[in-house]
Amino acid sequence: MAECPQPPAVFNIRTRHGITRVYRYGGDGPPIVLLPGLMATSACYAALLPALAGRCTVYAIDTLGEAGGSVQKAPFKDIRDRAGALDDVFDHLGLTGVHLVGGSTGGWHAVNQAIHFPGRLASIGLLDPTTVSAPFARKVFWYGLPAAVLDSERLWRRFVTWSAGEDLLDQPAARLVLAGIRCYRARIPFQVCPSEEALRSLEVPTLALFGGRSAVHDSADAASRLESLLPQADVEVLPDAGHYLYLRPDDRDLIIDRVLKWVG
Repeated sequence: MAECPQPPAVFNIRTRHGITRVYRYGGDGPPIVLLPGLMATSACYAALLPALAGRCTVYAIDTLGEAGGSVQKAPFKDIRDRAGALDDVFDHLGLTGVHLVGGSTGGWHAVNQAIHFPGRLASIGLLDPTTVSAPFARKVFWYGLPAAVLDSERLWRRFVTWSAGEDLLDQPAARLVLAGIRCYRARIPFQVCPSEEALRSLEVPTLALFGGRSAVHDSADAASRLESLLPQADVEVLPDAGHYLYLRPDDRDLIIDRVLKWVG
């Protein structure tokens, strides 16, 4: 969080499933809500926040049921329950016309929200979303499971280097995710790809950006399948980007531009 700008407001919102931590930035313009990847917390958006908050009101959320400032008090029955918990947060904040943006598993949450509780959404933005239109690559489990079971620094470094395309394990954002994986015991429904019927039923305007070099799934296949199921969606593959789309400054600037134009 030290790399994030100072938020003008911090909310601890009580819902039926627990307490959700929300950081608000900016103050003018349409509402953008940011959902992080698995265990990444809202801090993963540090590099995007200044530009987004300069044009919009940005709410960055620590996903309930994962590491971060949110505290789960009651179990989720299913994935619809998870969407209901986020809708409770929007209700408490009085938000409508939300542009919901999620990276990695946060993109899955955005789609899940649009399927089950679309009423408060103006659009969804997906940044190399996982398990939306394509499953994880087998190598995610090949590299990830040994690291998780043995909790070996060497194996975690191998996994991060493979998934990111370079060794990032010593960077604060990567250490934060690793700390969440090691120390937080999640009690959440298993994440699976939505059915084709559910994806075809989406009526919320959708922007989807995929990393052409993403290792965690076949991004070309994921983009093509999403386009076929949602022909009205704006789908783009960034050829030189990996799974962590905003890792490279040029890609980061492109994402900021795409998101702000989409919201605007």
